[in-house]
This record gives sequence, structure tokens and C-alpha cells, in this order.
Amino acid sequence: MFTGIITGIGHIISAQPLGDSVTYGKRLTIEPPSGYLDDVVLGDSIALNGACMTVTSLERAQQQFTVDISAESLNKTAGLDSMGAINLEKALRANDRLGGHMVSGHVDGVGEVKRFEQVSESWLLQVLAPTALAKYLAYKGSITVNGVSLTVNSVQDLPEGCLVSINLIPHTIENTALGTLRSGSTVNLEIDLIARYVERMLDPGLQPVT
Repeated sequence: MFTGIITGIGHIISAQPLGDSVTYGKRLTIEPPSGYLDDVVLGDSIALNGACMTVTSLERAQQQFTVDISAESLNKTAGLDSMGAINLEKALRANDRLGGHMVSGHVDGVGEVKRFEQVSESWLLQVLAPTALAKYLAYKGSITVNGVSLTVNSVQDLPEGCLVSINLIPHTIENTALGTLRSGSTVNLEIDLIARYVERMLDPGLQPVT
């Protein structure tokens, strides 16, 4: 479990195939900020751009760690198959502050950045989410974009999907990898967990517990 509050900006420095066909995944080598691995052990969960991954090896002297990502995960996410900057978040501890919202680290869909530009002191980010996610997105609701917990400022249902507008303050730009986004970039999206349960509870086919 995560909160969507990024704890470091890392860089994928290697993405090596685990086999000789597209059915194989990749082994990613990530270089986190200095000291980031001090409290990390093998098997820990770290979210990479919002996707929960397991630490498979540690090289503390080189300040690097690896994760193995399956072909299925690569097909369902964006930005985890090549070198570049990524958002990192360590798994939530029971006594941690919940500064963002409850995030599972399971990507629900890939969105496309339609607009990203500075407006006064902040930045306007507009993402076209898949139509299947539209019913879970609401004004002032929460959404996770590349692992970052953000508040939805507006939603617009379009024939090609749901356009979500988000305001990013300078602190977010400075402390996450969202500042590297451009129009046309693809991003990992996770809907609010509460929306999942609300949909389930409102399911007319759901039988009450007796």
C-alpha cells in the first residue's frame, strides 16, 4: 500500500530483456537518490511511476537496485520499458502519515497527456483517461498519475475518453518526475480505491450477507 506522496526521483539506467521473445519481461536497474536504499531490504515493495514492484537485488555501494517486471505489466503500464526518470515511493508503514490517499500500486489504465503548460505560478496538466475509467473520476476526487496523488479540478467526457484537468504546484514539479511530461506523453493512472468499493456496493446483482 502507498500514499501517492513521492519519496524520490530515480532513473532507470538499464532495461534488460529476461528472454528472447516478447513473452518475456525485463529486468530494470534503477538508480535512486543518495541514501534512498539505506532502509530497503530484498523483497521490499517500491512503486515505480505508480506500479508496485519487488526489489530483487541491491547494490548499496553503487546506489542501485533491480526489479523484474513481467511482459503483462509492461503491456499495462507506461514508462517502465526504457531509460529515464521515474517517481519512486516506498511502501507505506503502519505508523506513517497518510499525506495523499490510499494507493494500491496497481495501474488501472494508461492515459495520454493532452496539455501541460505553466499557468501563473502553477502548471496545468490535462490527461485523457480511457473511457472505462471515466465513471471513477470526479471533481475534487483523487487520481494517481505516475504514482503521484493528485486532485481532479475538472472532468470532461469526450467520445475518445475522459479529459481530466489537474493543477500542479511548484513543489510537485520540483519533487517528482512529472516535470518531464510533454503533450503526447503516456502516464500510468490509478483510480481512487473508494470508488471501487462504492461501485461494488451499488452493484444491483450483489446479494446481501445473511
